[in-house]
This record gives sequence, C-alpha cells and structure tokens, in this order.
Amino acid sequence: MNTRDLSLKQMRPEILTATINDNMSIEERFQNLVLRPVIKLQNGLLIAAFRNYILKHKSVFYGLTLQKRMDYIENAIHKDMKFRNSLKGMVIGQFTLEEYSLYIENSCALNKRMMNLVKERLLSNIQLFEKPELLTAV
Repeated sequence: MNTRDLSLKQMRPEILTATINDNMSIEERFQNLVLRPVIKLQNGLLIAAFRNYILKHKSVFYGLTLQKRMDYIENAIHKDMKFRNSLKGMVIGQFTLEEYSLYIENSCALNKRMMNLVKERLLSNIQLFEKPELLTAV
C-alpha cells in the first residue's frame, strides 16, 4: 500500500457501531468500511459546504420551518446536480486507489448510499445551520 493510501486510512475515524459480516452485500460492506468513516471525517467540510450553499441561494433556508429546512437539505442533495457532484467529490477524493476501483464498479448503488449518508449527517447537524449572527450572540 502506498503512503497516500496508508495516510488516508489512518486519518479516518473508527466507527465502532459498523458491523461487518459474510452475509453483507458488496455495497453494504463498502458503506460500512469506507463511506461511513470518510463521511464522518469530512463532516466539517460538508457542513461548511452546505452553509455556503445556503448563502449562495439568498439565505432562503433561514426563513423556513424545521420541516421545510429538512426538505430543503434533501432537495439540495438529491436535485441540485452541481451541489451533489461537489459533495460526491469531497467523499470520493478520500478513497484509496483500491477503494476507487471498487467504487467505479458499483458507482450507481454506492452514490445512492453515499448521498443518503451525507443527507443524514447534515440533518443530524441541522442546529448548526442557524443564521451566523444568532450563533455568536450567546
């Protein structure tokens, strides 16, 4: 394994709840061994990217109810192809060469899993997407 691949794997957080067994599909195994740790590692960058997305779209997000904000996040990830591709790049860029080879063999199924994990991560951090001036007025 080259130094880049080794460094990438060493940086990733360990996901103690991720289960791996022989009955898993290739996609589920890849999700638990690669996607979950990479997305957790990239959490700060994903949050910053979504904050930037909010600003680029005239901060409409801030005037929405909680349910509408959740829908907004889902729509941004699943329907805005430019934003979706940017998020995918943030994740795929953290793959080793071997992982990338596995990814391109199953990219359609793995993209769905990847975007669902990213969506869940952003939704679980929704409280971080308040207006910036509200966050500093503590």
